[in-house]
Amino acid sequence: MRTSLSSLTLLEPRSLADALRMLRDEGPLVPIAGGTDIYVSLNFGTATGKRFINLWGLDGLRGIERRASTLVIGALATWTEIARAKPVQKHLPMLVAAAREVGGVQIQNRGTIGGNIATGSPAGDSLPVLAAADAVVVLRNAADTRRVPFTSFYTGYRTSVMRPDELIVAVEIPPVQGRQWFRKVGTRAAQAISKLVIAAVRDTLPRIALGSVAPSVVRAWKTEEALAGNTPIADARAILMTEIAPIDDLRSTAEYRRRVAGNLLERFWAETR
Repeated sequence: MRTSLSSLTLLEPRSLADALRMLRDEGPLVPIAGGTDIYVSLNFGTATGKRFINLWGLDGLRGIERRASTLVIGALATWTEIARAKPVQKHLPMLVAAAREVGGVQIQNRGTIGGNIATGSPAGDSLPVLAAADAVVVLRNAADTRRVPFTSFYTGYRTSVMRPDELIVAVEIPPVQGRQWFRKVGTRAAQAISKLVIAAVRDTLPRIALGSVAPSVVRAWKTEEALAGNTPIADARAILMTEIAPIDDLRSTAEYRRRVAGNLLERFWAETR
């Protein structure tokens, strides 16, 4: 490990209220739960934070349930728990599909939905699902709770509206009408970061969101409007190309991502007809 462990501090709150107080009074602190992202940066010596707060033992951040018609997923829900949860299987099957594509079994057992949101990687497998589902991120600090629409959460590459004294405590998903669809394209069938990931819902007003095609997850509003207005799929594909901004990187090229995004849009439209 390239990061010296002796230079790091780890705080251990006993409750959610304790954690929020620490963030307020002893920050800045870097929250850590499953650690599947932070451990990588520590290993490579690229971690910027030195003081961490361990959230893994906080039961107040766990749980998956239906509250009236809303699906509520605690921030510490792991991908394994999400994939096995009956309310998610019934209410949001495209999130189950995404959960099964996250890394290998070890990552699925430790990685959390709150961590995936907070990290904000444009390749995050769950992020297009949450965008297409019109999810709401629940943020809390020591004094208040606020709810932010997922489509307004990110402000740029790995940056968001979340404040230093806040934690993601849950994500709320309203009822999703229509047929859900999810696809991930990666180098391998498992344990691969996505070259492109898409989640979509076929309804009167379709919903389409993509990852790995811009600095943050993209909701394709103009493409949705075009399809809702019976625009031919070839023309909708051309509109989609104006809404994404993929780049060349180690995993793929911008041209490949554009072509695959268009192909997946057409496939979604055909398979949900």
